[in-house]
Amino acid sequence: MRRLVASVGGVGLAVMLSQFPEYAQQYTQRLGGAVDELRVVTEDFDRAANDAGLDRSGALQRYQASSDDFLADRGESMERTFVRYDLLSDTLRKIQGADPIERFKNLPSFLDTDIGRRTLENYQPAVPVTMEGLFYAAGGFGVGYLVLSALIRFCALPFRRRRYVYRS
Repeated sequence: MRRLVASVGGVGLAVMLSQFPEYAQQYTQRLGGAVDELRVVTEDFDRAANDAGLDRSGALQRYQASSDDFLADRGESMERTFVRYDLLSDTLRKIQGADPIERFKNLPSFLDTDIGRRTLENYQPAVPVTMEGLFYAAGGFGVGYLVLSALIRFCALPFRRRRYVYRS
């Protein structure tokens, strides 16, 4: 009975972990799309500033120096956009350069909550046919089997028959 339950737990965790590469791939695609769009906005701003004989920081200072609240707020918004673009670009480089184990180990630091949430909302499970997917499935089965097996053994300890040793 213990082996059956442990095997079911192993298969369940194998199925869950085998989906990680697909989630990571869909997340990376969304992240790449966000970086591409922010790149367009950033390059457009830089081009407009350059046409006016300014660099990015000079253009942002002009926004901040404006007495018009709308323009000052727009400057702050653009500054946040540039920071987000730099952060997401750096994260995308790290993800693309990571091996499967490093990507799994560092997943929390890679996740942008907004992009991660939207990825999860639209996530489409996939059958793992890559070596990475099979690796995660095998690891998930092993860990799930061992954890459930140990848990069942621990819970069964009070009910084990005691072996008496007879000495003559």
